[in-house]
Amino acid sequence: MKPTLAATALFTLCATSLSAETFSADVWADNWFEMRVNGTQAAEDRVPITTERSFNADSFTFDAERPFTIGVVAKDFIENDTGLEYIGTRRQQMGDGGVIFQIMGEDGAPVAVSNGEWQCLVIHTAPLDKTCESETDPVAGEGVCAFDISPEPEGWDETGFDASDWPQASVYSAAQVSPKMGYDDVTWSESAEFIWGPDLEQSNTVLCRLTVE
Repeated sequence: MKPTLAATALFTLCATSLSAETFSADVWADNWFEMRVNGTQAAEDRVPITTERSFNADSFTFDAERPFTIGVVAKDFIENDTGLEYIGTRRQQMGDGGVIFQIMGEDGAPVAVSNGEWQCLVIHTAPLDKTCESETDPVAGEGVCAFDISPEPEGWDETGFDASDWPQASVYSAAQVSPKMGYDDVTWSESAEFIWGPDLEQSNTVLCRLTVE
């Protein structure tokens, strides 16, 4: 007896469900993150990036079938494309970023952690000249306050994307990032490290990806 289309679809669904695993993740970001799995959002920072001093850790679970690709969008808070914060006040400055995360399997062992194995592309860099920080009236795109911005490459967070020309993540110490509220709420794997673009201050939006086999 030839199987019906409905029966075939049900069998495929069950097979996919049986091969999928449930993973748990912890993320701390300065200031904001979004995590995607195979191009689909798995989690987003629960505190908006517009919140001053938006420091917190987020923990969540997701289901995926190996191999799968993790895409992390990480952003530091900036008021505009100058890359500065607290503009016009005594605290006017370039902010600094940093993100750390870990993904654990059902047995509680690390499946992936943030480290130098990730590839990270910076799509917003500002200011290009750090003396912009001292300008009395900084204007994005003018003088020393020039910036560089580009869109997210199409499909960058999917397994089939060719990221061979992407640079490796830059790794930083906890002392360099100086993590604040929420960081100590998580028991981090010893192998998890802070990553970001090549400059903690000038790299404002960073895309990081890794395929988990």
